[in-house]
Amino acid sequence: MEVVVALLTLILGGAIGFLIAYKLRRKEEVREKLEAEREAQIILERARREAETITQEARIKAKEELLKAKEKLEEENRRKLKELESREDRLSQKEEALARREDELKKMDEALRAKLAEVEKTQEEISQKEEELKALIEEEKKKLEEVAHMSEEEARELLLSRVEEEAREEAARILMRVEAETKEEAKRRSQEILALAVSRCAAEFVTEKTVSVVPLPSEEMKGRIIGREGRNIRAFEAATGVDVLIDDTPEVVVLSCFNPIRREIARIALERLVADGRIHPARIEEVVRKVEEEMEVTIKETGEKAAFDVGVYGLHPELIKLLGKLKYRTSYTQNVLQHSIEVAFICGVMAGELGLDVKKAKRAGLLHDIGKAVDYEQEGPHALIGADLARKYGEDEEIVNAIAAHHEDVEANSVLAVLVQAADAVSGARPGARRELLETYIKRLQDLENIAYSFEGVQKAYAIQAGREVRIMVDSGKISDEEAVLLARDIAQKIESEMKFPGIIKVTVIRETRAVEYAK
Repeated sequence: MEVVVALLTLILGGAIGFLIAYKLRRKEEVREKLEAEREAQIILERARREAETITQEARIKAKEELLKAKEKLEEENRRKLKELESREDRLSQKEEALARREDELKKMDEALRAKLAEVEKTQEEISQKEEELKALIEEEKKKLEEVAHMSEEEARELLLSRVEEEAREEAARILMRVEAETKEEAKRRSQEILALAVSRCAAEFVTEKTVSVVPLPSEEMKGRIIGREGRNIRAFEAATGVDVLIDDTPEVVVLSCFNPIRREIARIALERLVADGRIHPARIEEVVRKVEEEMEVTIKETGEKAAFDVGVYGLHPELIKLLGKLKYRTSYTQNVLQHSIEVAFICGVMAGELGLDVKKAKRAGLLHDIGKAVDYEQEGPHALIGADLARKYGEDEEIVNAIAAHHEDVEANSVLAVLVQAADAVSGARPGARRELLETYIKRLQDLENIAYSFEGVQKAYAIQAGREVRIMVDSGKISDEEAVLLARDIAQKIESEMKFPGIIKVTVIRETRAVEYAK
């Protein structure tokens, strides 16, 4: 019985223990599940925050890119708007210039009509005086017959001698006045033609130089250019005819030669050798030969383009090549080809104003410096060399003379030669065509202002437009409107007598009266 009770007790205790263990296990599982759910919630919350952060960053980045694109678009719009405004300004200026030119032509036409009317009036006055003289002769004849004891033939001779003397004096006075007016009109007209020719023509400015600089990718390339025991550099100098200067200047090589075409060929050839990397005597000769062939084509194309731009056709092929060579020739810092094109345009404008052959004038202007293409190969003045070349290749004798006479090496025998001389001088003397020292430029501006200040009544003086105009402010209490006109003329005359300058200097005198009151 006791054994049964013990066994039952044992079974009951085991069941209770199992039940307790099961409860504890279930509780542990519930706790673990809650913890897992909390961790999952934390992970989800963290993921949500990270997603929000990424989304926010993406939105900010998109806004920034959108803002940059908008700014770029606005900048492009501003630039285009500025270009359009600039074009409109240029068009407005051209329209104003044309309007001014039209007004000037109208004024010139009115002045010529007035001059013609004055001449007709003078002719009428002369005719009237002739009638008066005839009447006077008759009167003198009668008086002489009455009071003088001389024959009619003697009286006639005396009277005719007096009338002839008076007529000569009157004719001399009229002739002097007309001659002075004609000279003044011719001077003014010539200045207008030259100013018009310069204003309608502009050419590029190229600085003169006798060296070219070739950049290198590294210092190691200098050694490859020199080559073993200098064989590469000697082969290059022999093939091109230039001096190769290699010094301590980092990553550059200097090419020196008085012949600009040989120097240009050497520059292009060396740049190709450096880019290719294969530098040895055979390769040098091959590249130089190829560049020389390309240069021949380039020179021909340049000459053809220059002739086409000017409107000169039918030139001999050799003259075309010589024109192309002028692209690589400079004189007093002015590119000779651009100078020749400019002279051609100026000659054409002046010939058109004077009613001459415009095409022939342009042809002479374009070819006037053709001798400079070969003057380093032949001795003598380039004008005479150019004239010989033009004659050799079939140019008209009038054009040949214009080329030879443009520096007065021979006498000009046509108006065309004088036009070429004038156009050559205008092209070389216009502001900006040829370089001058900064000190000389500043001194000229200072001299202009000092001349203006030397006159009484001048308050302020400004040299503007690179010395092409001096603008003067005067005291309205000391200088009247009429005196301002005389002051401008006096200042211009003093500038002409005391200064040397290219082109024309405009003198503008400004007189202003201001009345100021205050309301209290």
